[in-house]
Amino acid sequence: MSSEVSTGAGRKPRGRVERRQAILDGAFTVFARRGYAQACVQEIAQEAGVAKPTVYNHLDDKEALFREAVLAAADRLSEAGLAAVEGLRGLPEDGDPRPALVGAGHALLEVHGSEEASAVRRLTSAQAAQFPDVAAGVRDRTALRVRAALADRLARLALTGRLRPCDPEQAAEHLLALLTGPLDYRSDTPAPDLRALAEAAVDVFLRAYGGDPARRPEPVPGVEFGGQTTQNSFPSGSAITT
Repeated sequence: MSSEVSTGAGRKPRGRVERRQAILDGAFTVFARRGYAQACVQEIAQEAGVAKPTVYNHLDDKEALFREAVLAAADRLSEAGLAAVEGLRGLPEDGDPRPALVGAGHALLEVHGSEEASAVRRLTSAQAAQFPDVAAGVRDRTALRVRAALADRLARLALTGRLRPCDPEQAAEHLLALLTGPLDYRSDTPAPDLRALAEAAVDVFLRAYGGDPARRPEPVPGVEFGGQTTQNSFPSGSAITT
């Protein structure tokens, strides 16, 4: 996943939807390359392969270009992060969760360490004072959305005894911090071994949260999950979705 998405070198975009997408892609590329202050609409139009007036036909000004381009990139990162977490769905109830957790962690690190993700973090941080709504929107669409999906998967692992009873949202926060913290610390290291980072993070996580598959939670009357009565191991208000 790269921030260097160039539409200007290819065929000119056709159709209103395609032109708008080309403009957003071109805008993000230019903002990532130049920064907000140094970017200009003319360069964005050239990158998108459209005329400058066409840009203004879709978005009113440079501020709107920045806002929409960064949030569109955040949506792409969100989709990639949610796809990574999907690797934890449908695990055998008696299986070892470590391989799936490592696979999901590795995929999440690939998203977090991508050029596009780095550019989004850099741009939102640099422009946080001018665009606080963009910073909040990026957080909602990336970190919070992925954390909620991961918490759902971890909750299900706890319900089958493969993790200890826990607050799934806190567990998700801990796992994400274990994954991304070392990568951020090694940001200047060329080509860090993402698989090794994922394995180390999961091993630490399982030392804190690992469960015994042979000892599933004792059922408590009146608590339903998936049609079965289960232990209420989760704090009030923590939602578990399908």
